[in-house]
Amino acid sequence: MIFSALVMMLAQAVAIVPSPLPSDLPIAPLAGQNMPVRGCAAFLFAPGDKPVFLAQAGADPAQLRVSLGGTVTDLPRTAQSGAGSFGFGGTMNYAAGDVTAVLDMTIATRADLKDGAAVKDATLRIERVGQDGVVVPVVGIVACAK
Repeated sequence: MIFSALVMMLAQAVAIVPSPLPSDLPIAPLAGQNMPVRGCAAFLFAPGDKPVFLAQAGADPAQLRVSLGGTVTDLPRTAQSGAGSFGFGGTMNYAAGDVTAVLDMTIATRADLKDGAAVKDATLRIERVGQDGVVVPVVGIVACAK
């Protein structure tokens, strides 16, 4: 229910452009995630005719949730820099084991989004030791706990 509402908010908050998600990416779609208990979370989608939910970045706890090789993985934030809002920087670095990720995103507040904002311009870069890296454009919604 919450996930469906987020997809509808996403459609209102960002321009969705046709761009199918290649099937050979090391990152896979995530199942619906819950709203944050505290702080804010960015729900990030690969844009397209049917947006694909790829990642959830949390401000508290500071982590990135992705599905890699069929396994849902939480990567703790190791650094952030640049201007941001809602507990996020403009660039955030995440790492665990042999996986590193960098999320660059611009958050835009809008009058029609309450307790959150839109992510209109973002890229998610994931690298794994000994494997090809991937850079995926993403868009989304920032939602905050009340």
